[in-house]
Amino acid sequence: MCYINNPALLFLFLISTFFPPTSLNFFYISALSDSAEPWQTGFQDPATPVMEGIINLHNDIMFFLVVIGTLTFWMLFRVCYAYDESLYPVADRTVHGTTIEIVWTITPALVLMIIAVPSFALLYAMDEIIDPAITLKIIGHQWYWTYEYSDYCVDGSEPIAFDSYMLPEEDLEKGNLRLLEVDNRITLPVDTHVRLIITAADVLHCWGMPSFGVKMDACPGRLNQTSIFIKREGTYYGQCSEICGVNHGFMPIVVNAVNLEDYIRWVATKIELAEESV
Repeated sequence: MCYINNPALLFLFLISTFFPPTSLNFFYISALSDSAEPWQTGFQDPATPVMEGIINLHNDIMFFLVVIGTLTFWMLFRVCYAYDESLYPVADRTVHGTTIEIVWTITPALVLMIIAVPSFALLYAMDEIIDPAITLKIIGHQWYWTYEYSDYCVDGSEPIAFDSYMLPEEDLEKGNLRLLEVDNRITLPVDTHVRLIITAADVLHCWGMPSFGVKMDACPGRLNQTSIFIKREGTYYGQCSEICGVNHGFMPIVVNAVNLEDYIRWVATKIELAEESV
C-alpha cells in the first residue's frame, strides 16, 4: 500500500485518477517524497511497515482529537453564553450532575483504552528483531557517520567499513540536495530484514530516518539496536536528530534501497576495492 501525505501530491494524484494520461500528462507523479520539502506539514512517505503503522496510528488519534476538541470548544462556548448576565440574570445554583460526571469520567477512559490497543501493538512491533539477514553498525562522530557491514569481512578480519561526510556546496551535482547529500551512501536491499546497531564515539548523536520510522540515539559506550524492513526501492534522506555540537546540522544520512541482485554486486565491488587497497 502506498501513502501520499503531501497535500499537493495528493491533489495531483486525484487529478490523474479522473483524467486520462494523454490529456494531463503533467499531472502524473513519478516519485515519492523521501526527503523533507519546503513548508512540509505532514509525514514523509513511508518505506517500512513501522512507518506505515506510525502514520495509521497518527490518523486514528487525529480522529479522536478532532472530536474531543470540537466538544470541548462547544462546551466552553455554551458556558460563556449560558453565564451571560444579560441573558440569564438569575444564575442556576446547580453545582453537581451525577450523570454527566459519570459520562465524562468513563468516556475518556474508554477512549484511552481504544487508543492503547494499536499503540501497544506498534510499540512491540518496533522493538521486535526478526532474524536479521544483514547487520549494519552505525557509529556517530563529530560530525560524520561511520558504517560497518559486519557480515562481510575483507581478508577474513576487517568488515566493510566507510565514513560518510556531507558534501559541501561546491561539490554538489545537479539533482543533489543541499545539506542532505553525502560522499558515501548506505546501500541496503529491499524486502530484507536488516538489524541496525547504533553507537557513538564521542558525544550523543541520533540516527534519524523519517521514511523508515527510525530515530535511535547513538550513545558513547552503549549499543542500541533496531530493525528495518524496506518495502520499496529508492533514495532516502535523514539527519542527526540530537544536538551534538556546532556542526550538528551537517550530519546527513542517505540510504540507497536497491534490489537484492544490485546489493550483492555492490557488496562484491566493495570487497574487491578493499582487498586492492590492502
